[in-house]
Amino acid sequence: MNTPPPGSAPSSKLKTFCRRLISFVVLWGVILGAMFSGNTLLSNAVFLLIMIVLAAFGLEEFYELMAKRGLVCFKWWGILGGVLLILGTFLHCNGKLGISGTASRPNDFETSFLILFVLGLCVRQFLSRSNTAGILAISTTLFGLMYVAWFAELHPKINFFPGVNGAFYVLYFILVTKFSDSGAYIVGSLIGKHKMIPRISPGKTWEGFAGAVVVSTAASVVFWLLAKEKLSGMTWVHAVILGIILSSAAVVGDLIESLFKREAGVKDSGRFFPGIGGILDLLDSLLFNAPLMYLYLRHVLTNPLFAGS
Repeated sequence: MNTPPPGSAPSSKLKTFCRRLISFVVLWGVILGAMFSGNTLLSNAVFLLIMIVLAAFGLEEFYELMAKRGLVCFKWWGILGGVLLILGTFLHCNGKLGISGTASRPNDFETSFLILFVLGLCVRQFLSRSNTAGILAISTTLFGLMYVAWFAELHPKINFFPGVNGAFYVLYFILVTKFSDSGAYIVGSLIGKHKMIPRISPGKTWEGFAGAVVVSTAASVVFWLLAKEKLSGMTWVHAVILGIILSSAAVVGDLIESLFKREAGVKDSGRFFPGIGGILDLLDSLLFNAPLMYLYLRHVLTNPLFAGS
């Protein structure tokens, strides 16, 4: 999907891609290693800690992008809300709060939390003595929470989804998403000629998009063949459908973050990873795909109407 723009060095683009890939592999290698370690306490502690760190720093990057765009927001209120949303969802999914073993309980908590968060934002605006753009500040802060923390908190909802081996579904959708990124870059770099949306991301091409879909769908089917016993409800038909959905959404997620960065006038979302970029640069496609994977898991793969289809 990415083709080196005129005058740029292809080797530099390749180095950046490889650095981001290595950082991604190390980051999720730690998470998945803990998840599959067999030690429940270690698995839960590492998973929760990293999800909170990713959400907090991801929100900090998002609000900094908004500030560079000249948009006001309640940065620390949003970061605190994101951390509490991740923590509360994790504890509900893990059975530490309320009723466990049902997918509806975390959703009820999530809805209640978002209602209170919006009300809290309104009160926060009342207490502000200098900000006269209340609607803008409330909207920007809420959007950051939804885009980063709400999408991120779907990872534990997938991991602890009742009745299935959620850890394998987390691994599945991460691999399919990242194979989409790799396929887009490789095919786009080799044969990409037709630009997708040059005003947002000049390097992304339709050939790269096709490569993302083909490579990601192939990875989806191969993973299903290798781990079909662990993927409850999954068939080759679902593997193909999910491959197409997740790869397409990964491209959209990448474009959305490119839009944010272009409007803010920056190349990377942050400097969390020196020489690579920020957390949002690594997680943009995963944030966009998490809700799609969760919705498909809840309403299709675990729905008796689609069993064995």
